[in-house]
Amino acid sequence: MAIRIKARGGESVEQMLRRFKKLCEKEGLTKEIKRRQYFEKPSERRRRAMRKSIQRAIRAKENERR
Repeated sequence: MAIRIKARGGESVEQMLRRFKKLCEKEGLTKEIKRRQYFEKPSERRRRAMRKSIQRAIRAKENERR
């Protein structure tokens, strides 16, 4: 996946960099890079996924009561 940013008329480098960062976050690249920064054992990955699903279920139950 290649992200390309073309300079708009009269746009500074800082503005282009800001647009690039927003695009990366929108595509989920920043989250993916942080996740891959350190090796995660498969058991840790499963444990994290289980915790995440439990939290989702708890939130769904709370929203049902409202």
